[in-house]
Amino acid sequence: MPATPAPWSAGSLIQASYFVTAVLFITGLKRMSSPVSARSGIIWAGAGMLVATLVTFAYPGLSNYPLIGAALVLGAVLAWWSGKRVAMTNMPQMIALYNGMGGGAAASIAAVELYRGGSGGAVGTTLAVVGGLIGAVSFSGSAIAFAKLQGLIKRSIRFPGQQIVSLLLLAAALLHGVLEVAHPGGSGVYVTGLLIFALLLGLAMTLPIGGADMPVVISLYNALTGLAVAFEGFALHNAAMIIAGTVVGSAGTLLTQLMAKAMNRSLGNVLFSGFGEGSAAGGGEVSGSLKPIEASDVGVMLAFAQKVIVVPGYGMAVAQAQHKIWELCQLLIDRGVTVRFAIHPVAGRMPGHMNVLLAEAGVPYDLIGDLEEINGEFETADVALVIGANDVVNPVARTDKSSPIYGMPILNADRAQNVIVIKRGQGAGFSGIENALFYLDNTRMLYGDAQKVGAALIAAVKALG
Repeated sequence: MPATPAPWSAGSLIQASYFVTAVLFITGLKRMSSPVSARSGIIWAGAGMLVATLVTFAYPGLSNYPLIGAALVLGAVLAWWSGKRVAMTNMPQMIALYNGMGGGAAASIAAVELYRGGSGGAVGTTLAVVGGLIGAVSFSGSAIAFAKLQGLIKRSIRFPGQQIVSLLLLAAALLHGVLEVAHPGGSGVYVTGLLIFALLLGLAMTLPIGGADMPVVISLYNALTGLAVAFEGFALHNAAMIIAGTVVGSAGTLLTQLMAKAMNRSLGNVLFSGFGEGSAAGGGEVSGSLKPIEASDVGVMLAFAQKVIVVPGYGMAVAQAQHKIWELCQLLIDRGVTVRFAIHPVAGRMPGHMNVLLAEAGVPYDLIGDLEEINGEFETADVALVIGANDVVNPVARTDKSSPIYGMPILNADRAQNVIVIKRGQGAGFSGIENALFYLDNTRMLYGDAQKVGAALIAAVKALG
């Protein structure tokens, strides 16, 4: 008689669930690559995380169900509350904070595993050490990024020999990690030293970095968090952690490279050059004068234009003006004006910041173009409407070799027939570099809060009938 198939064990159920989790994660990530399907991609990936979380309760020998349940409920409530409460303009801070939580979770897993002696021999201990090191750096570094974006830390902190201090902290963390691998399950001194020096390294790496580099820093720590989770997954033989960490780490690494490329800078230059702080920014003198204009005149210019390209920046996010700007654009479209939105990869304070804000306002995806596809259209535009953007439209990036942003790909707003810049005041941007665009003959400055200015432009266009 044929043998009766053995019933599925808990281990088989767990592995099958991890396969489903992997499919959901990868499908979700793929769908997130397009703004049209990004929302459904988040749902797919969320379903994968739900499967991986629920199957945890099937682990053999697991007994602390009340503690796990309480942690899940607390985390879910906090996430739901913060997701509802945090404004879209504060999403960069929230993402930095969540990145840090992921890194901190990976470091905590490493600490638990190492303090109890580890598993899997020298290889398993080494993987736990590497994951703990990276996770701790991501946790403390992301905390500083959050504090900078939130305005809790007003300036970058630098002192002579700072890079040497960072190298010494890295060396000390690595030394304690090596000692832990050589003497696992000891008194815990080496594990404690590893985590303390790693946390200090994250602080030392991030404190000198200025606000203009935050998009790259956020994506870097996102990648580090993913790598830390993957290493801990290998150490624990947990396929879900390996898959999730690898997907997040690889996507974050690619995004970091793309962001650095968009700024024409290497990752080392971002981390160690000190660029991004106003006092450190340099460049040649800008000639010319700023030429103000009234909202009523801009309204006429926009209403009778054939083509308008809108360039949003962080100023639009601060003023929460995306809804007013889209209302203005709808009026122009109704008058037969061709309207496009031009997005620079590093506009705002996080990757995709402007895309998120425009999507919230209901701007159709086919009106939004990235740098490569829309740059050639500026020469045919009657008006380039720049809203709170600065470095990403600064023409010195093409011409001034002494400028810190020389070689950075920019949006060619200066090549439009007319340039209108909506700006709160006459100060330099977040990086502290004076913008030559503002002084060109075809540029006019419309001063004021972007939301109030948007309302004034709407009224001006409506008045024309």
